[in-house]
Amino acid sequence: MTERSPKIVEISWGHMEVDGLGSGKDFTLYPGGGHEWDWSETGTRHSPGIQPEDVEELLRHGAATIVLSRGMESRLEVDPRTLKLLEERGIAVHVAETLQAVELYNELADTHPVGGLFHSTC
Repeated sequence: MTERSPKIVEISWGHMEVDGLGSGKDFTLYPGGGHEWDWSETGTRHSPGIQPEDVEELLRHGAATIVLSRGMESRLEVDPRTLKLLEERGIAVHVAETLQAVELYNELADTHPVGGLFHSTC
């Protein structure tokens, strides 16, 4: 059986608390774990947004569904190449404002191998 994805227990502007991982601003989460999301690792910026390299880690850890948060004010974009990659691999993807993304991710974590990228500010 696939390991469960850690749940987000608290979210507010600039702060997230993740079960078993502690607190931080932005997170990369996947079945069995996660860590703070460091945008500089892949060159992610608000535009063009979440990079294909950002989601590759989620896939390597067995995520069959991916939730991408766009920030509290939906300013974080998703690079079209990222969506194309996920479509080509047959991965279900949900893109939403952060509070909605957290709610959906937590629901999916109960029953699915889900991964997500979460941005807790703009």
